[in-house]
Amino acid sequence: MLERQGLIKFGSRDVTVVGPDMTVGQEAPEFTAHTRDWRTISVLAETAGKVRVIAALPSIDTPVCDIEGQKFNEAATALSDDIVIVTISADLPFAQQRWCGDHGIERLLVVSDHMDMEFGKKYGCLMKEVRLLRRVVFVIDRDNKIVYADYMKALGDEPNYDEVLAAAKSALAH
Repeated sequence: MLERQGLIKFGSRDVTVVGPDMTVGQEAPEFTAHTRDWRTISVLAETAGKVRVIAALPSIDTPVCDIEGQKFNEAATALSDDIVIVTISADLPFAQQRWCGDHGIERLLVVSDHMDMEFGKKYGCLMKEVRLLRRVVFVIDRDNKIVYADYMKALGDEPNYDEVLAAAKSALAH
């Protein structure tokens, strides 16, 4: 498995990123994850026929991830039902369930990569030393093609929400 240095820091130290970065035009690889009720799902198959926004978060128990999740949940209320926003982190489903309940998260598919870190490895966002995901957002169209990919330069950077949502709406129109 590909391992890379110098892409991102955790705190003040460089960490090893496992897996290749995904780029626009590539086929999105299928991956399994756990739902908040511990079901194992194949995320792309589970959301087949929809445009997917997939937001990888280091941990929902950090301020920036908390804000990001809430902003995407709010944005989802104004989106077509043919667009699904998926947040994925290495947080345990117990923590994800608590966070969703605490913040009224109802419009996101919140999944955990904690077990095998399959998403992290396939999408180039597993930070090996800390076993967390680096922050990244993808938009995947109905044909499982990546139409938007943005790897944040620093863990504390938020995505460009307007750009992400515009890419999802554009993918829906095609």
